[in-house]
Order: sequence, then structure tokens, then C-alpha cells
Amino acid sequence: MRLLFRFLFIVSFFCSCHGKNPDVSDIHVNMNTKRFEKDLFKLDSVQFERQFSKLLIDYPEFGINYLNTILNADPKWNIDTTKNYVIGFTSAYKLLFDTAKQIFSDFSKYEKEIKSGVQYLKYYFPKAQAPEKIITYIGPLDGYGDILSNDAFIIGLQHHLGAGASFYKSSWLNETYPNYISRRFDPNTISVNCMTNIILDMFPEKFDELTLANQMIEKGKRLYLLSKFLPEKEEYWLIGYSKEQLEDCYKNEPMVWDLFIQNNLLQTVNYNLIKNYIGESPKTQELGESSPGNIGSFVGWQIVKKYMNKNEKLSLSDLMKTNPDLILEKAKYKP
Repeated sequence: MRLLFRFLFIVSFFCSCHGKNPDVSDIHVNMNTKRFEKDLFKLDSVQFERQFSKLLIDYPEFGINYLNTILNADPKWNIDTTKNYVIGFTSAYKLLFDTAKQIFSDFSKYEKEIKSGVQYLKYYFPKAQAPEKIITYIGPLDGYGDILSNDAFIIGLQHHLGAGASFYKSSWLNETYPNYISRRFDPNTISVNCMTNIILDMFPEKFDELTLANQMIEKGKRLYLLSKFLPEKEEYWLIGYSKEQLEDCYKNEPMVWDLFIQNNLLQTVNYNLIKNYIGESPKTQELGESSPGNIGSFVGWQIVKKYMNKNEKLSLSDLMKTNPDLILEKAKYKP
């Protein structure tokens, strides 16, 4: 079983792409959702063995992976030990389950967003493979979130209750998911994470040996794809910033770019420098306390946008094959 985990973890108020969104309504995608957490949390301790066996039959691939990988149960346990472990988990997470049941009493909105994302995926990449099934679940707060398997988008609802949820305020959880990550634990990031996992499955991030400039642009390519697959999502959801942070990035775009130019950072291959500007972090030290981390991905995204605005006929497939040095040269990015 292929598992792609995203631990967290999008029309925009800024014009983020060239051209009109294509009509994908005729692209057939038969998306359907199964609610694993509802079936799990209604297990009866008296009839556990029979009901649990049926649950595993109803979720033939996910059920065992949920038990052994997400709950971290030992496959060698006998049925009584497994029963006590599972019932203990559902008892401990009953309040969270009740909260999720209320927030996601109707999952159709999110199913529709994911379906639309897959339709755009198939428009731009006709041979691309994507699941047409969604499985929702509840797992440990400090564990896995949204997963891409061979046959399903698997959604960890425990990571989508809204940034203000009291469940995310505990110090022990902040050790795994600090506030700058858990503030993205919102229903709006469900489709974002699903389509990001698709992109990372199609185009794995294997560019650790590249210069900072090349890594920024490779990150920017993937964000550009995401904006094409989810064109109705505000940009700040796509990149994982707050709305205010993204507005400030655009407002101060020349200063952000100067950070890389004046410090001669673009051609560095020094990992200790690169990690300050690419990937998860609470802020960009040189830009102040309220600045977001991962600022290199923001800049790379803007470079890719400018390049694509100059090459409107270039397909997304060809974009992903384009050398990042060429993109940097031809974009002539200077905000």
C-alpha cells in the first residue's frame, strides 16, 4: 500500500495565474466518501470481535493500516488486547469525535472540492492517476494527518477542526505540531492537502543538492500546479500562510527579493543556510517576528508565475520539465 503523508498539514485575492480557468465539468470523476470514524466510534465493547471483523472487511486495505500504522497497535496482540486498546482510544477521543461529527456532519462540500481538484488534474495531465474514493478517520492528534493511498484520499479529521480548537492548545501537542503548523488545521486545508499529496506523488521533491534558487523555483512549480488544480482557493491556504502574512509578502515583495540578492544567497548549496528559507519554520529571521517561514517558496512561486505569464502556451507538464535556471533567467523577476 502506497502511503504519502502530509503532517499538517487556496479565485485568489491576487491574480495568481494567467488565462481563464478551463471548463472541466465534462471530465468524469465519480468521487464518493466513506466515514471510517463513524463506524469505528460506534463499536460496542460487548460485540467488539464481530463488529471489528466487519469493520476490517468494510475497509479491506485501510482498516489494517489504520490499526497498525495510525494507532500503532501491535499485530501480534490477541483480540482482547486489541479490543482494550481500540476501546481505550475511542473513549479518550470521544469529545474530539463529537466535535468532528458536528463540524463535518455534511462532508459534501469537501468532497466536491476534491473532485474538482481531480477534474483539473485530469484536464492538465490526462494520464494522471488519482483516487475516486475518500475515507475520513480520526487518529491521534500527534500522529498522521492526510494520506494518499493507492485507492483513496484519506483525511484525518483530527487535523481539520479549526485553528481555534482547544485540542490544539496543549503543550504536548505543540512539541509535534507547533502553532505555526496547527493554525492550518482547518477544514479549508482538506482539499489543499489532498492535491498537494497528488503533486508530491507525481513530482517528488528530490532536489536537496540543488542551489537555493533552484529549490525555490522547484517549490514554486509545485505551488503553481496547486493553484491550477484548486483555482477557487485563496492563495494563503495554498502556501500555508495567514491571510495577513501573504498580504504583507506581496506588499513587501521587493524587500523580500532583496534579502536573497543582497546576501548572495541564490547560488548557495549550504544546507544550513537553505533550511532558513525553504520548508517549515515559524518565521524568516531577517524579516521580523510577524513574517512567515518558507519565504523562499513564496519567491519561487512568484518567479514561476512571471515565467508562465511570458509563456502562456507552455503546458504544465512542460513546466515541470523546465530547468529552473532557465526559468530564473527568462522570468527576469524583479519586483
